[in-house]
Amino acid sequence: MAREALTGSAADPVAEPDAYRALLLGRLGTDDPAVVQAESPERVASLAREAPALLRTRPAPEEWSALECLGHLVDGELVVGGRVRWILAEDQPDIVGYDQDRWVARLHRDDDPAALAATFTVLRAANLRLWASSRPEDRARIGIHRERGPESYELTFRLLAGHDRVHLDQAERALATVRAALEREDRTA
Repeated sequence: MAREALTGSAADPVAEPDAYRALLLGRLGTDDPAVVQAESPERVASLAREAPALLRTRPAPEEWSALECLGHLVDGELVVGGRVRWILAEDQPDIVGYDQDRWVARLHRDDDPAALAATFTVLRAANLRLWASSRPEDRARIGIHRERGPESYELTFRLLAGHDRVHLDQAERALATVRAALEREDRTA
């Protein structure tokens, strides 16, 4: 998938980790990451209520559909949940990256939108409870990300909030593009 279609930026999380972090943190801005993350399940659920045909249609061959964006958000929640638990439980654990395009292609071909939304909601609630119960010294603990280097629990949590905004906006743009294309087809038919 074209990186710019994904994020609106050419920032590659592997080749340009600092630019990628800056992109996600820029999307968060000064907002409280816990508040941003607490709002995301409703946005995911709202998207999941859209017509399945709209959700499954890619706005362009190289771009993810809205449903693929939702699948990626679930993957991200699952992966980050594991990462922060390693960070909290172990001393400077190795944090493995993953190829998001492969995960989407191999894991999210025929997903049920409602099931994705339910899974995201449960995972997010567990991860927000963990954050709420953490202490400042917990949030300062770090893991060593193989692609981006040292990252604290707090940084990981902040990045995830920006990641939500990037991919929820991407899903909404995908739906708007698909709807607009269908409307043009209807007018010309």
